[in-house]
Amino acid sequence: MFNNTLPAMGPPPFKFVPAVAGASSPAYSITFKLLATVIVFACSAAFLQNWWAGRAAGGVAGGGWFLGAVLLLLYTWVHILRSTTRIDEQALQQSWVWNKHMELRELAYGKLIRVRGLEWLIAPRLYVRTLMGKFAVFYATSPEMIAEFERLVKELKAFRDIR
Repeated sequence: MFNNTLPAMGPPPFKFVPAVAGASSPAYSITFKLLATVIVFACSAAFLQNWWAGRAAGGVAGGGWFLGAVLLLLYTWVHILRSTTRIDEQALQQSWVWNKHMELRELAYGKLIRVRGLEWLIAPRLYVRTLMGKFAVFYATSPEMIAEFERLVKELKAFRDIR
């Protein structure tokens, strides 16, 4: 029979243990959610006002495209309100229009991007890239999750710099 005694190929997997198992955070700040709500409802009101005035009638050319845009705004807005970011021992995950998922063992690089002083509006985000070059951005607003992001970046950098 075949004897598989060869060592594993590639770098070793990264291991990270969050301080709180299954930590979770809203992805976007309350202020950002309120701003998104105002924008979506203002666009919807403008569309309805034009529709009732007869300026948005006439199918695709008259209002169909704007209606499509408003529906897309509404769909995205619902995801902004509901989006959460989670981290556990296996992966980073964020619910969104398309759910984001990144295995921690495959991480090669991470960077926390934030605009200090504007974190009440612009959510800090974690940019991560795998050994194969796949990348994703995860948003979080709770101080506990941001601290986990900072620790993950620090531990990942130390882990990959050694090897």
